[in-house]
Amino acid sequence: MKIVIGADHAGVHLKDGIIKLVESLGHEVTDVGCNCSDSVDYPDYAIQVCDRVVAGTADRGILICGTGIGMTIAANKIPGIRCALVHDLFSAQMTRQHNDSNVLAMGERIIGPGLAEEIVKVWLETEFSGGERHVNRISKVKDIENQSNVVSS
Repeated sequence: MKIVIGADHAGVHLKDGIIKLVESLGHEVTDVGCNCSDSVDYPDYAIQVCDRVVAGTADRGILICGTGIGMTIAANKIPGIRCALVHDLFSAQMTRQHNDSNVLAMGERIIGPGLAEEIVKVWLETEFSGGERHVNRISKVKDIENQSNVVSS
């Protein structure tokens, strides 16, 4: 698979380790940065990762910031992205099986490198289970993306 990865300054150290892991698993990695500890804005990296996933030049994306929250919020603003914030193995598996997530977000300040590596392995190795109920639910999420005006009751 082709994996694109990006991080802000608070996720750069974890990103570097994850790149090595993903490459060791036989995947091609594109690193869009950042590559320093100077303060940067996470949306700049979220959009670079997500644009590549939506365009099909990457199969999946990985985003890392301090908590993973900012990256997740930014990524899910982009139509076609199903970004999941994951800090445990069960969620990594379920977000692939049930939600067909195409972007994974993690927080360097929340989890250590060992757990992060296990999460990435599970997320990369787990296939979407398909099935009518999951496909139907994802279709409804896509419908929400395509609505120009969401009306609340």
